[in-house]
Amino acid sequence: MDLRAIQAPLKERYRSEPDAAIITLTAHANETSGPMACSVDLGRAIYAAEAHAGVGGAGTAACSGDLLLAALAACAQLTCQMVANASGLPVDSVNVTVEGDLDLRGTLGVSRHAPVGFQAIRVNYDVRGSDLTERQMGDLKKRAEAFCVVMQTLVAPPAIETVWESHPAG
Repeated sequence: MDLRAIQAPLKERYRSEPDAAIITLTAHANETSGPMACSVDLGRAIYAAEAHAGVGGAGTAACSGDLLLAALAACAQLTCQMVANASGLPVDSVNVTVEGDLDLRGTLGVSRHAPVGFQAIRVNYDVRGSDLTERQMGDLKKRAEAFCVVMQTLVAPPAIETVWESHPAG
């Protein structure tokens, strides 16, 4: 696949029409079977989500933390593959594993001192390529991390606006 050829018209359009590069992604969640489960609709696919077993969920579907780590793993994987391809690097395969540490006491309100959310996230890239030099690997690392949307969002989080609406039952 010639990634540069595929992306060239997109890049040219975004240079000449910067507003065309601004997109909005949407995820919509709905309660499904009680307070411990929901469905998440991305417009192209619907995913089941549940509260983690450590907070009382059934543990049979992805929890929100799993989905966050999955988004990071997918973005890191795809970005690394695309950077390697576009750069013509001799990469045979890329595999990404993401792990995150949570203290469930925070989310359950058991301890005021336990933070809510991930305290540490580790991204492990396993890049295989017999002719890949250290310099090429360093360039791949720098560019893949710099262009990974989810990683950069977590490293430099945007402002989050919340809107609450209340509607009468019935």
